[in-house]
Amino acid sequence: MGIGEDIKQSKFRSQHHKMIVNLVYTTNWLNTIQMREFKAFGLSSQQYNILRILRGQGKNTVNLGLIQERMLDKNSNASRLIEKLRLKKLIERKESRADRRQVDIMITDKGLELLDLIDERMEPSEVKFKALSPEEADQLSNLLDKLRS
Repeated sequence: MGIGEDIKQSKFRSQHHKMIVNLVYTTNWLNTIQMREFKAFGLSSQQYNILRILRGQGKNTVNLGLIQERMLDKNSNASRLIEKLRLKKLIERKESRADRRQVDIMITDKGLELLDLIDERMEPSEVKFKALSPEEADQLSNLLDKLRS
């Protein structure tokens, strides 16, 4: 099934227009899948993204700027999201010893355990992405990189 059938539209202004519509449609499809998964854990996709960024730092603390720089959704209010995660005891915030104006942030053991649980739960839902071979997935990723450059 193609994008034309999915959205019941047979004509597009151009192949590039069709590609744009397909990218928007696919992005929304992926977001819906992720929101459903994360909602079961009381998280938003942005909160999950922050936890993954922090997990990647190991036991090192990071500042808000680094988190904002690495977030997938650049329009997210990282400060608000971090506070919600702190209230859930998934991260810790501490005043920096080097600079009192800076806040050091790190993931807690509870946050790491939650990510492990989410990873286990999401593994079966990733099967639908096996429709692409590893080579095709790499090619698609490269094409998307090219589009953004």
